[in-house]
Amino acid sequence: MPNAHVRHILLATEEEALQLKSRLDAGENFSACASRHSRCPTGRRGGNLGLVIPGQLVAEVDAVAFGGELRRIHGPVESSFGYHLIQVMGRAQ
Repeated sequence: MPNAHVRHILLATEEEALQLKSRLDAGENFSACASRHSRCPTGRRGGNLGLVIPGQLVAEVDAVAFGGELRRIHGPVESSFGYHLIQVMGRAQ
């Protein structure tokens, strides 16, 4: 079964997500930003969601996990939880 190694940062507003994405695009450390800013408990692990399989995440995040460009920071992606910045570290079959 396919899987993907994904990390994310969950923020309350699109504005917060856009501001943080700009900082990440300029070179700030993803894990450090996740630890400081993510509203998700995974922030304590640098936003690491680990290996996930299709359908394990909310649909909006799942679409990026299995269709988005590797290593690029995607987002903000809106879900019922808030706004996600997502980075797909790798995929395997």
